[in-house]
Amino acid sequence: MKNTVNTSWAGNMKFDTEVSGHHIILDASKEVGGENAGPRPKELMLSALAGCTGMDVISILKKMKVEPEYFNIKIEADLTEEHPKVYSKLNIIYQFKGKDLDKEKLQKAIELSQEKYCGVSAMYKKAMDVTYEIILL
Repeated sequence: MKNTVNTSWAGNMKFDTEVSGHHIILDASKEVGGENAGPRPKELMLSALAGCTGMDVISILKKMKVEPEYFNIKIEADLTEEHPKVYSKLNIIYQFKGKDLDKEKLQKAIELSQEKYCGVSAMYKKAMDVTYEIILL
């Protein structure tokens, strides 16, 4: 199986990338010559991780008959100072709210995502430290 994206220059520092038939505008900040018309590519790497593990966790929790009222994933990433600037460490913060949430089931769903299912997390673990925490709101 092969994944393909098509990315076209849209002038200045802006690019239009087509992913699964959806268009995403990428751009740089005004400080470096962009127009701030879209997210930065490295930030989208964090979104990809959040989406990947989030879909896993929700799917697993549904099978466990656990439905949170609120579920949010916040990712904090440490960026190196020198070029090429890369992420050196990621921390995934899983935030849940709901009545009678079983923390053991939440933990199990996250562990399954992190250890077995989330391919984005698996790739990132080859390049940097990836940690996570669970917060019940």
